[in-house]
Amino acid sequence: MLKDSSFLNNLGEYCIDELKKIGTTNSEVVVGHSISEDMLQRNNKIEEVTRSEDISIGLTAYINQKKSSISTSNLTKDNIKKAIVRCYEMAKNTPEDQYCGLPQDQFLDKDSNNLDLFDDSIIPYENKKNYVSECEHEALVQEKIFNSNGVSFSEVKSNFLLKNSNGFSGGRKSSVFNISCDVLAKENDSMERDYEYSSKRFFKDLPEPKSIGKLAAKRAYSRLNPQKINSFTGPAVFEPRVSSSFLSHLLSSISGHNLARKVSFIKGDIGEILFQENINVIDDPLIKKGLGSKNFDSEGVSCKKLRLINAGKLNEILLDTYSGKMLRKKTNGRCGGATNCYFENGKVTKTDLIKDIKRGVYITELFGSGFNSVTGDFSKGGSGFLIENGEITYPISEITVAGNIKNMFKEMILANDLEFKSRTNSPTIKINNIIIGGK
Repeated sequence: MLKDSSFLNNLGEYCIDELKKIGTTNSEVVVGHSISEDMLQRNNKIEEVTRSEDISIGLTAYINQKKSSISTSNLTKDNIKKAIVRCYEMAKNTPEDQYCGLPQDQFLDKDSNNLDLFDDSIIPYENKKNYVSECEHEALVQEKIFNSNGVSFSEVKSNFLLKNSNGFSGGRKSSVFNISCDVLAKENDSMERDYEYSSKRFFKDLPEPKSIGKLAAKRAYSRLNPQKINSFTGPAVFEPRVSSSFLSHLLSSISGHNLARKVSFIKGDIGEILFQENINVIDDPLIKKGLGSKNFDSEGVSCKKLRLINAGKLNEILLDTYSGKMLRKKTNGRCGGATNCYFENGKVTKTDLIKDIKRGVYITELFGSGFNSVTGDFSKGGSGFLIENGEITYPISEITVAGNIKNMFKEMILANDLEFKSRTNSPTIKINNIIIGGK
């Protein structure tokens, strides 16, 4: 059972008081407790069932402009006292940093909304087992599926509290249920794998298990017998599972820390044109049941909905207290990064994006870390399908997708098939004039 809020609060209060007694000018403590249960089935047999539990304290001590942080999961009273003293001693021997410090009181969250993030129901073992078994069975009976890499299911429930010496105290309970089905397809000498997954705050909101298994199988067998293609420059269409990676690169590039250190291809000036004028990017922490939803960030600063890109122009950057001071701006509650971030839907269907492409590619997988955040150069391996005369045709593999992300952003056309499946979400994206490297 999760530790209740009073337990976390008492522990946090004790740490704040002790840090103040020994000489800190300010302090912060995070107390967290999580319980995780995992199940793995492969080829109709439950291979693994595990349960783990973690409780820990994170301490941050400030002595004027000096700061240190430590954490411990040994919560005996004696060890907590030792950790408090050690944190203080470390701060004394740390160089001064003009930008460090707690957020100002005016930015702290004071009126939290109920975001419906915690499923308090108890899911019996048999229910989880039946869900996993039904998912895998549906995958294995599909055409050309000959083996399973496993169906994994996890349930994570957590409770945490954040307190600081300025009087802020806030916490939240949350739960996440994950299902993933990974299967192998085979035909003649060709063998391919693929997967499908879902993550939800509530068990009852997970898709029907058969739909997960069936889609995993379809994705795997549709990739069989891939062909290699010659290199060319032309349009590429990216399915949502991979198009969201462009959003991740954008978020990294508009991080206040990266902008302050000048390790971003983006200047960071508000109004800077990055996309076509019909493209908007939203970061909304207040979506009910959202996987990234929160009322306050990792510093206790209130989170509000931000329009990061408005009509193609940079409208907000991601700021915490530290990076805000570096850039002489105010925090906007993004310590820890973005929350629920997404490209707003476009106005055309996926079919419309593809129908006028004479020759192009439909990308279903990107791999590799080929993105230079300073120059914007982009080059990643990939696989997917060839597009000919407006139709998705045969599978292709061993290709490279390359260009400069600054140009790619300005070429983007968005479809209207946005779904919220993770913290970062995108509809199908079409980008013209990309270098497709083949044989």
